Amino acid sequence: MVESPPAAPLAPRPPGSRRLGPSHPPGGVILAFLSPALLVYLGFTIYPALRTFYNSVHTIKPRGVEEFVGLANFRELLTADAVFWKAVANTMIWAAAAPVPDVGLGLLLALCLYAKVPLARFFRVVWFTPVLLSYVVVGIIWMWVYNYEWGVANQLLREVGLPRLAHSWLGDPGTALWAVMFTHVWKWTGFNMVVCLAALYALPAEILEAAALDNCGWLRRFVFVMIPMTWRTLLNLLILSFIGKMRVFDLVWIMTGGGPLWSTETVSTYVYKRAFEWSTFDLGYPSTIAALWFVVVLGSALALTWLFRQRDQLEY
Repeated sequence: MVESPPAAPLAPRPPGSRRLGPSHPPGGVILAFLSPALLVYLGFTIYPALRTFYNSVHTIKPRGVEEFVGLANFRELLTADAVFWKAVANTMIWAAAAPVPDVGLGLLLALCLYAKVPLARFFRVVWFTPVLLSYVVVGIIWMWVYNYEWGVANQLLREVGLPRLAHSWLGDPGTALWAVMFTHVWKWTGFNMVVCLAALYALPAEILEAAALDNCGWLRRFVFVMIPMTWRTLLNLLILSFIGKMRVFDLVWIMTGGGPLWSTETVSTYVYKRAFEWSTFDLGYPSTIAALWFVVVLGSALALTWLFRQRDQLEY
């Protein structure tokens, strides 16, 4: 047998040369790939936000005439603008009342699908379909539903013998806000359903089987096992829903435009009206509303995140 000659020793690496092999990409390559997205983000998010804060302390007249007014806009907004406070009250009602049924109904629908009720696949598609519809389509459909003469809501009341309850849901200041809020919950319940369903499927089967062996029924298993183990997901959905309700605009603008009598006016619709509909010819004041509300929403989101932070993580 012919033995192979010993391998020649590796030549020493010249000083200053780089070793070939896997390494981290240089910063220039990373920046080159990130720069398009960063430019879009700076141009359409960062700059408008900074410009809004700049405009909030100025009076912006046509032809680019600017006048520095300091905190005068904020003083007028907080002390002399009754419509703003009405819009704040309506928005806070949205943010406080809507997230609970929004997430709660999504969790209940997810539980129905998780339990494999009959026609589960059909119901999954039906319950999620409203999420895919645009706000324009949803608003028009529910304006037809709420129509006083031939709307489905009033027709059902008349058919079941309650014609005295039929009235103009969107034309009554006492019911308009709740009618639009119900429509918004109807649209987004399917999204929460999908997230909750994913959280339920991610639960460890061993714990659920152990609860079933202990004669734990569906209701007790749901209350004492499933909800605590999906609590972080539910809190995140509540915070996201809260932030979305604080910024609600599309559906209100399509269905009521903020009326009647400011009963559905939100901060977002009021900003739009002051900027583009009212003949004030001043973009500084609506920028003041937007800047102040941005601080309120950001502070509320941070406060809720800190308040609901789960310190003792559930390990399994």
